[in-house]
Amino acid sequence: MPANEMERLISLAEFDIDYDSLNEQFKSLTRLAAKIAGTEISLINLIDAYTLWTISDFGISVKQMPREETVCQYTIANNDAALEIPDLSTDVRFKDKPYVTGGEQLRYYWGTPLRTFEGHNLGALCVIDRKQKALSPEKKEMLGLIAEEIVSRLATISVINNLKNKVFESEETQKKLTHDIRGPVSGIITMAQLISEQGQSNNIEDILSFISMIQKSGHSLLELADEILSVEQQKNGGTGSSPMNLSIFRERLMKLYLVQASAKGVTLSVRTNTATETIPVNCNKLLQITGNLVSNAIKFTPPKGRVSVELDLKKEDSTRYLEVKVSDTGVGISAAAIEAITRGNAGTTQGTGGEKGFGFGLSLVKHLVEKLKGSLIIQSSPGEGSSFVIRLPQ
Repeated sequence: MPANEMERLISLAEFDIDYDSLNEQFKSLTRLAAKIAGTEISLINLIDAYTLWTISDFGISVKQMPREETVCQYTIANNDAALEIPDLSTDVRFKDKPYVTGGEQLRYYWGTPLRTFEGHNLGALCVIDRKQKALSPEKKEMLGLIAEEIVSRLATISVINNLKNKVFESEETQKKLTHDIRGPVSGIITMAQLISEQGQSNNIEDILSFISMIQKSGHSLLELADEILSVEQQKNGGTGSSPMNLSIFRERLMKLYLVQASAKGVTLSVRTNTATETIPVNCNKLLQITGNLVSNAIKFTPPKGRVSVELDLKKEDSTRYLEVKVSDTGVGISAAAIEAITRGNAGTTQGTGGEKGFGFGLSLVKHLVEKLKGSLIIQSSPGEGSSFVIRLPQ
């Protein structure tokens, strides 16, 4: 476990990455890494609190693995130094892993961290072979340069996506402006027209009444302008959003996390409200928040159990918010553990299948939700499953 694990997870979350959409942007670099190393396989992996996500692969088809089963978990804990293992079958940490003893018969591993400028290891670039090898210093240096390019490209993709989000937000603001400004302007025009048409027949009381109405409409316009300026200032602070709806997000969740659930024999379902599922929503950090909750639920739910996700847009008073509810039939959480989560210092845990956990996933969820000015409600008791409800203002 990296010494700066929480900061590392926050850094990864800030990239707001959809792990299933980056293969085209990185497949040339993955292939190049294998060619330089002379290995059969190369992978670009990102690692969150629970899962290793392969965003690009060459020579083998892999999309995700439980973090605790991987070699790269050691690579990202290795500061900025590369990790080389000449023969996985002789290393006590890996000799019994299925990718060593099973059909793949993997032997050689060399990996280097994907390290940001701030010193956070997002994941690893690794080259792998089915026979023992040794890489020259020159090849290792070239692979290190590829790793730097991967991080640079991830940062560029993040910036581009943020710009796309701001364009989307601007379009939404223009629509709101067109709609909301019409009423006050129409009122001003109507009052002015009445004064003009009635001309000399207007008495002073009527004129004063009309002026009062015009003044109120003018104040409405000023308030609207202030509101729009406030929203724009918040956007310039870098909150970002994604032009997505809940129907699309439901399919994305199923595609990413059904593999984890099926591997453990857990039933995963994601439901939306048909009345709201096509409305554009602010999905900033939504995949990182919901994904961590789903992974946590799968981890603590035994085989034949259920994990369900409910997505909806709701309105309370004048506030519209996005609600995400993740429920499971797992082992449940004690009151003390819930208190630790709400304080942001959840401890080490072990899942129903022996999975390792270090409490960072739920702490990250709490951090991201608070940063987005949302709320987190946990309902659980030992032996009765758990329910996490996230509300994010829209």
